Amino acid sequence: MKILDGKELSKKIRKKLSSEVELLKNKTSKVPNLKVVLVGDDPASEIYVRSKERVAKKIGIDSELIKFGNKINENELIAEIEKLNNDENVNAILVQLPLPEGYDTWKILERISPEKDVDRFHPYNLGLTLLNRTDIHACTPAGIIELIDEYSIDLEGKNACVIGRSFIVGKPISALFTNRNATVTLCHSKTKNIREIIKNSDVVVAAIGIPGFVKPEDVKNGSILIDVGINYIDKENEVKLLCSEDEIKKYYKKGYAITGDISVKAFKKSSYFTPVPGGIGPMTVVMLMKNTVELFKLQNRIYE
Repeated sequence: MKILDGKELSKKIRKKLSSEVELLKNKTSKVPNLKVVLVGDDPASEIYVRSKERVAKKIGIDSELIKFGNKINENELIAEIEKLNNDENVNAILVQLPLPEGYDTWKILERISPEKDVDRFHPYNLGLTLLNRTDIHACTPAGIIELIDEYSIDLEGKNACVIGRSFIVGKPISALFTNRNATVTLCHSKTKNIREIIKNSDVVVAAIGIPGFVKPEDVKNGSILIDVGINYIDKENEVKLLCSEDEIKKYYKKGYAITGDISVKAFKKSSYFTPVPGGIGPMTVVMLMKNTVELFKLQNRIYE
């Protein structure tokens, strides 16, 4: 078995992006600009967006967090997004998900200009991915593809099982795998005989948020296991934690850890696997930065 090391690859990409941003600055006297919109006071989301901001600044991207409380209504939020759409100095816009209860997620996401949609969740951009007509994709699926390419894994002719049908991971990665001539089965909560499908798959992507859902007996020898799950657990009791402010703080204390959707014991049967943490997580963040740079280049008509 061999680790698909997202932590090391993300460092490599960050270094390359830093050099590219410096070159773009010398060429245009500008740097890529990313605006991250956060609504509400969810502590997990705030920790996540702050980590994005730190990475952006290290690369040289001009990143700003725009934070709104729960009192902002949908129309007011849309008006703020429209301001960003019309600001020529803004290259990339991200609305942190999930939005608080009561907001229509698609109504909000559809108002982000497709040209500035750095998460690539706008229906237009998801359609381009489906049709294989773009090189800029949703961050987590893009990170998976980068890892696969880094380790020279050929997907053509392979049977792939994707567990989870979200528009964030499951559906776009299914399209990207299909575009590379894999045969994809997209599984979800209503799928029958899911364990049998996993067992017959050369590649398994798990993105459902259930700790250890994929067990050692589910996978075949030599399979490629890609774990997108990030679950906060209590090591002693193996209880999934809720992401309250107190529990997020507890995570940093001894006895708490992050685990994925695939049992670590299953990795022993694999040819390649992504660890949790250190696999897909770092790749998701760095692909956000890469997307920001690519949008900047497109908007400034810089073609390589």
